[in-house]
Amino acid sequence: MGLLERCEELFRTTNLYEVLGVTKTASDAEVRRGYYKVSLQVHPDRAADDPRATEKFQALGKVYAVLSDKEQRAVYDEQGIVDEESDSLSQDRNWEEYWRLLFPKITVEDIMNFEKKYKGTEEEKEDLCRLYLQFKGNMDLIMDSALCCTHEDEARITSIVQSAIDSGELPAFRAFTHESEKKKKNRKRKADKERKEAEEMQKEMGVNSEDSLVAILKQKQKSREQGFNSFLADLEAKYTKKEGKGGKRGKK
Repeated sequence: MGLLERCEELFRTTNLYEVLGVTKTASDAEVRRGYYKVSLQVHPDRAADDPRATEKFQALGKVYAVLSDKEQRAVYDEQGIVDEESDSLSQDRNWEEYWRLLFPKITVEDIMNFEKKYKGTEEEKEDLCRLYLQFKGNMDLIMDSALCCTHEDEARITSIVQSAIDSGELPAFRAFTHESEKKKKNRKRKADKERKEAEEMQKEMGVNSEDSLVAILKQKQKSREQGFNSFLADLEAKYTKKEGKGGKRGKK
């Protein structure tokens, strides 16, 4: 069975872009990010209850291998076909290894180092402005999606956004400028609950201070899986965006 037929069977579409949740005009970085996000959802370790998780994961690797290769993507865009004989679609390829080559496992140290370099930068400001526009000033969603962010960062983040509004860089959404005290208190209550649960998890796991961050992240994953995956996807993209394109690995 060819790749397009396999996608139809597993993902109910033969459109490779739709499989990754991106558009035909997506940049290489957007294609890569789409691959990462979708593959997280079907990774055999995360989707153990899905009997076809391994098949889906392997198919996603092939989809990305095609769309990350400039020549193969051009052929697919123009003719709607895939070169099934290409080295990148080899049946013997280890797709888990391929995935890890593209997305090396992020460690606690990586996250902490990234946080030190990221906070207070122009890049962080741009990301916060993007989230503000995306969520139309909803601070609940902004705080859930912002990188390396805890409740302790809220005042700083609010200040960054407000400065951008005052300077005319951002529109003044009422959801932000007139947020009720009740919403703010609910957000703090939620953050306090997550922190307490993380501390309890830390005690149960018997981890040291460095691993406390692992406990917090695991608790976030437990409490809001989708948001946590999005956080990792954004972090992975930032870590790997300057690396070479992995889609050409193994190509002769």
